[in-house]
Order: sequence, then C-alpha cells, then structure tokens
Amino acid sequence: MLNKKPIKVLKTAQFFVFILIVALIISGCKSVDTTKDFFETPVLQKLPLAKYPDFTDDLEYTGLTKGIEQSLLYLAKIPPDREFVFGNDRFSAAYMIESFKYFLSFIKTKPLKNELKNFIKLHYSVYKSRGSETDGNILVTGYYEPILNGSLTRNEEYIYSVYSRPVDLVTVNLSLFSSGFKGKKIVGRFTNNTLLPYYDRKNIEKGVIPEENVTVLAWVKDPVDLFFLHIQGSGKIRFADGTTINVHYHATNGRPYRSIGRLLIDEGKIPKSVMSMQKIREYLHQYPEEIDEVLNYNPSYIFFKTEEESPIGFLGVKLVAGRSIALDRTLFPLGAMAFIETEKPLIDDSGKVCAWTDCKRFVFNHDTGGAIKGSARTDLFWGSGIYAEIAAGHMKQNGKLYFLILKPEA
Repeated sequence: MLNKKPIKVLKTAQFFVFILIVALIISGCKSVDTTKDFFETPVLQKLPLAKYPDFTDDLEYTGLTKGIEQSLLYLAKIPPDREFVFGNDRFSAAYMIESFKYFLSFIKTKPLKNELKNFIKLHYSVYKSRGSETDGNILVTGYYEPILNGSLTRNEEYIYSVYSRPVDLVTVNLSLFSSGFKGKKIVGRFTNNTLLPYYDRKNIEKGVIPEENVTVLAWVKDPVDLFFLHIQGSGKIRFADGTTINVHYHATNGRPYRSIGRLLIDEGKIPKSVMSMQKIREYLHQYPEEIDEVLNYNPSYIFFKTEEESPIGFLGVKLVAGRSIALDRTLFPLGAMAFIETEKPLIDDSGKVCAWTDCKRFVFNHDTGGAIKGSARTDLFWGSGIYAEIAAGHMKQNGKLYFLILKPEA
C-alpha cells in the first residue's frame, strides 16, 4: 500500500510533462511570419466619421430586436467586468449591455433611415475589420439549420450514427500550464497513461470507438447529409412519427478541418466557378463509390448533444436567421453588434440562383466554427428552409464588416 501512492504521483507527473512537451512542440513549430506588420495591427480599426458605412438595412427591422435580446442574454450570464476588445479600446460586459439597451430603445421608435444614420454618427463608434492582407475584404459564406430524416433504432435503411461526445475524449487547456499558451487547447484520448490524438473521421465511421464510450443520439440514412450536418454544426432529426430532436455541436475530435470542396476543385471534378454545397451533393450522389474517400479527406469529426430549443450558437443563445454570424472567437468581441456589407442570392421558380443583390444589415457575433479562422472570414446564418439551404450552399462573396459600440461620451 505504501508504494502505490508514489507511483501514482509519478505517473501524474509524467502526464503533465508530456502535455508540456506537446505544448512546446506546438509552440515551436510555428513558421516564420513574413507578414508581421499586418498581423500586429489590431483586428478592428476605429474609423473617423467620414468613413462610416451607409447603415441601410435590407431587412429593415426584422429580427433586429431579437438579435439584440439574444446578445443581452449572453452578456447577462458573464461577469460584468469581463472585457471586450475593440481595436485599441476595451469595454466591460456591463458597458456592452448599456450600449445595446441604448440602441434598442432607439430602434423601437422605428426611425427613418436618415434618423438611424445620424443617431449612429452621434452616439456610436465604428470599427472596421482589417479583413484580408491583400484587399481588406472578408470572405462571407453561409450556414443553415438542416433537417434530416432519422430513426432512434438502427435498421437496414438507417445505418449512420449521430454520436454524442465520447467519454474517452479529453480536452486539455494548455493555458493552465503556462500563460504563453493562452487560448491553446489540444484534444485527445488518455489511454494507458498516454495522451493520444483522438480517432479521425475514417476510423470513427468504421466504428472504432468502443460502444460503452459513446451514445448514438439517432441514426440517419445518408452519409452526405450527415457530413453536412457536421459542417453546419446543428440541425433537426425528424422521425417517422413526426417527432423531432434538436442536435447541437458538443465537441470535435480535434483533427484539423479540410475542405472537400477544395479537394474536388483541385482534382478537377467540380470547377471553382460553380462550386457549392449543392454541387458537392450532386457529384457524390452521381459517384457514390467516391463518397467514403471524399468525406474522409476531412479528418475532423463533430459530436452532438440534444437541446430543447434550436438552433443554439456558441454563446449558448438562439441564433437569429439573417442576423447571427460566426466569427473567429479568439479575435472578435463575442456577442457584439456589427454591420455587414456583402451579397445574397436571388433564386428563380426552379430554385436556381439567377442573380446576386446587395446584402447590408446589422448582425451579431453569436457563433463560431471550425473553418472560420482569422480576420477575413465570417459565416452568416440563414435559418432553415429552401432559401436558407440555397443561400448557405452558394455564398462565398466578398464583403466588409464593421462593429459598433456606444461612445463613452454618449
């Protein structure tokens, strides 16, 4: 009995040393940054009044109040002194709440367009995202809430699993070991006193996770539908009796996201000019023998949990169709109000995109995503339904993004 405790301490110490070695490797393998000056500039840059955008909202006031209310729900759950970074300025959560309430009280009067523009110029500071290094634009894509047919039991038709988070999946917050690793995490499985990378998509689909370590929330029949459920991050599973469950992102296997759209472009199978989610579906259903190879090109895998409501974003509040966006959560102020300028598709009676038109509106930083990294990426949530799926599947437009916060003097 006296010998067991030192052995346990030694094994624990070995584990911590292993984690620190992994962290040092991650930190030490960074490539030389040849664009240092660009990345040292703040992600958000404060604008003079003369460079404010034209705050004309193509949705008028639809969903605007709801978007603000969801941000307020998030801000009410966190410490009032938590700071949010806007360029070189910092504002507390309590101040963010004040900023939102002031804006909300004004828009409830249904002001005319010029009145709203003057109100913002007088009372709000505006910060522009620096965007990409080349042209200062952001790339705007879209996502939506898919609805999949499913079953609570496996049968000949429904054979693909919607998994919960496995019990053997471990997330290590490296910042607990050193402040130099702030914001860095690794995901793996702790087996025989060794931390290993978690299984990739290919092995998970083969059923490598022990049954006792994971719960199947539902079974679906189309692997391509399931793959795009992973990409969207949340959705509904509808059963034969008419009931549904809401499934929402819970965890990832920690593997890097790789775009199957880029793969199909690079291999000359789908031209870049027509690439969309719909084209990927069309190709894979035309060549079913390639499904496994193409989908497994992306080793990242998503595990889900059920929610009473849907869809729920990263902040734990409901996403608002046309108003919620996903951004890199390490760079942009969570829950903050923004204004986006991009394009949205117009569709004809057959459901085909026939033209593009301006899409300018107030939006809210409610979500994040595995592929949404850096200052030049954002994902616009379109809701559910036919138009939402078409818009989400086709959007890859240039745009600009601005953040608003109440002026301290106001």
